[in-house]
Parts: sequence; C-alpha cells; structure tokens
Amino acid sequence: MSVDIKVRGYHLDIYHHVNNGRYLEFLEEGRWDYFDQHRFIELFESRNLAFVVANINISYRRPAYAGEIIRVVTRMEKIGNKSAQMKQEVWLLEQGATTQLIADAIVTFCLMDSATQKSVPIEGEVRQVLEGMLSEGL
Repeated sequence: MSVDIKVRGYHLDIYHHVNNGRYLEFLEEGRWDYFDQHRFIELFESRNLAFVVANINISYRRPAYAGEIIRVVTRMEKIGNKSAQMKQEVWLLEQGATTQLIADAIVTFCLMDSATQKSVPIEGEVRQVLEGMLSEGL
C-alpha cells in the first residue's frame, strides 16, 4: 500500500533537499495510512493496545527536492512473537509512475498494553490480521 506526499519547502534543510529527519515523518505517514486502510487502529484500540516503534534502519539513496512527489510504499515483512517488521520504501513519483528509489527502511515494532505500558505477545486475532498483511507484497 502506498501514500503520495508532495515535498514542501518546510521539509528542506539548508542544502535545499529533504532533511534526513523528515524521512521519519514520511515513513510514519506511510505506516498510519497503511494501518488506516487495514482498519488496524480500530483493532488496536478495541484491545487497549498501542503500536510502538522499537527500531528504524534507513538507507538514503537519493535526495528529494521541493515540488517533487514521493510515494511511500509500506508492507508487512516479518512477524515474531513479540515484535514485527515492516518494509518501507520512498520512491520518486513522475507522471504517475515510481522512477527512483529515494530511501528504504526496515521498521521493527511491538505492541504495548496501554494500561500497563508493557509489550505484549503478538497473538490471537491481532496476529491473524498481521499475517494476512504478509501476503500483500510491495
């Protein structure tokens, strides 16, 4: 699944390209959109769970500049007992097609019980829903 974002002036640093920290925001937008489309947030909330990022490993491939449209592609990569991984890619979008990989990331997350603030195993219906996302691919 993907979400398109127009690069704005406030995304840029003094070198006139997207600041590396902004990619975290672009990736977060991609994850929220991904979970919205799967109605996963509703599932979290109904079980008093929160999605918590534990690690993000980003590789920067090409600068992005003001006025460009980027596409953040998100997919579920791997599910463990207490954590899972998502693969995210940021592509340059030109004339409706992705043309150049700008950045890619592996995002490791866990689920936290909102009341106890402790991580919980990925099991039951939550696990089934996440496993269903594995088959979607990029």
